Amino acid sequence: MVAVADKKADLAGPGVSTYPEVEKVLPKDYVPLLTPKETQKAIFAAKDYIEEHLCKELELMRVTVPLIVSEESGVNDYLDRDGSRTPISFPCGLGLEKPIRAQVVQAATKWKRLALRYFDCNIGEGILTDMRAVRKDYFLDHDHSAYVDQWDWERVMTADQRNLKFLTDVVEKIWEVLKGAERKVMHMFPQLKTDKYPTLPRKLKFIHAEEILERFPDLPRKARETAILQDFPAVFIYGIGYTLADGYPHEMRASDYDDWVTETRSAEGRPMHGLNGDILVWNPVTQRRHELTSMGIRVTAETLRKQLEITKQTDFLKLPYHQAILKGEIPLSIGGGIGQSRTFMYLLRKAHLGEVSVTVWPKVLKDIGRKRGIHVLEC
Repeated sequence: MVAVADKKADLAGPGVSTYPEVEKVLPKDYVPLLTPKETQKAIFAAKDYIEEHLCKELELMRVTVPLIVSEESGVNDYLDRDGSRTPISFPCGLGLEKPIRAQVVQAATKWKRLALRYFDCNIGEGILTDMRAVRKDYFLDHDHSAYVDQWDWERVMTADQRNLKFLTDVVEKIWEVLKGAERKVMHMFPQLKTDKYPTLPRKLKFIHAEEILERFPDLPRKARETAILQDFPAVFIYGIGYTLADGYPHEMRASDYDDWVTETRSAEGRPMHGLNGDILVWNPVTQRRHELTSMGIRVTAETLRKQLEITKQTDFLKLPYHQAILKGEIPLSIGGGIGQSRTFMYLLRKAHLGEVSVTVWPKVLKDIGRKRGIHVLEC
């Protein structure tokens, strides 16, 4: 039986957690399939393809996105509800009697919903951003970085679309875009198509976090995800954030954007909770679980209150973003963030995020990588 402490420790704070463990899990026979120059060409081919086809499939338009926001706006993303990951804050505004309290974004999740109103998006329309962020409280390993790049998107929806079928339909469209990007880069660089690494499966397996817990009741969350990916190499996990039968959520999820409290029903009619989820795949290079995107139907005024009451964060309700939801001033929406470097790392068969993005890495991690033939882009 797994210790309760193990389950609790597994809820937040991504990453392997120690560098001796990283050294154990990094591949020992890694050989890059693309040169650094080829890698850059492939990155931008995949990037262009994904942006063009996300806009086409989801009726999105590309918009600019903030790197910094004011603290008092309440639009920064706190990622988890336990306060373990906090944004970088600083005063700015030379000559101001009272400087602006600014924060570097951790994600554009809340800003996007406000932006739907600003850009006057109609039902079925939305926005796509080329988002950059800093998450300073990550453990830095081969697939977690302090630098974050995402395709953050948001789309206006109706009240009667707030169901699992609509969520599933949107997820399937995103999956087809990712599959298309894989075909694109493999056509450009045939060496990416090798018997050593299988391609993305044709279909995703959709499964609720509660169902995964029933299959693997004694495993903590990451181990459950690893186990389910042995049966299905690409999954969308519904219902991330609500407390499951073992007394813990599948993962901590912020209380003021994704709706994880709404009751839903499985295909068999079982009561469950949550209108959100994550796409995870099995990474054949790293031999580990690999998250590509997190997304969901967003909270209403009612579910926002419920979730903040559950997490004892009702003081957030006074902030402008939360007030806009309570007053019905911003539209109902669905949205998410697709990790850019995470996606490139998978599509280009890379063992380390540092091979597709430029950021800071600890010396110990770079030294471990060099021993395995992994060379990160220096900055």
